[in-house]
Amino acid sequence: MAESYKGRYLPKHPHKYVGDYRNVIYRSSWELKFMVYCDNNPAVVQWGSEEVVIPYISPIDKRVHRYFIDFFVKVKSHDNQLKTYLIEVKPKKYTKEPVPQTRKTRRYMTEVKNWIVNNSKWQAAKEYCDDRKWEFKILTEEHLKV
Repeated sequence: MAESYKGRYLPKHPHKYVGDYRNVIYRSSWELKFMVYCDNNPAVVQWGSEEVVIPYISPIDKRVHRYFIDFFVKVKSHDNQLKTYLIEVKPKKYTKEPVPQTRKTRRYMTEVKNWIVNNSKWQAAKEYCDDRKWEFKILTEEHLKV
């Protein structure tokens, strides 16, 4: 199995980065693409990667866990209004509930477990954003055009 595409990104505009701009890690080519977009887009006034941590309760073990959201992004609109987003980058297939199977294979059970945990994370992120008048978005390959 090939190792996933990951590495460090050094922003060209470090003043826009929230956090330590010398320690920006991407865990996929999709995250790297979004980092480059945030760094180079003049409408993005601030951004950070895994700088916001949201507590959530996993339905699997009923314990509190920490969700490191992929991106924090603050954007200035054409009318100079600031809008803040929390962004999760995921393959589209992980944003849909697994289709029920007659055979409950280990792979299927893992997909169901991941779906349940991800939904808990995403619900916690939505509530976190609602409390702050921010917006939570999940970006897939369709949004990133990959």
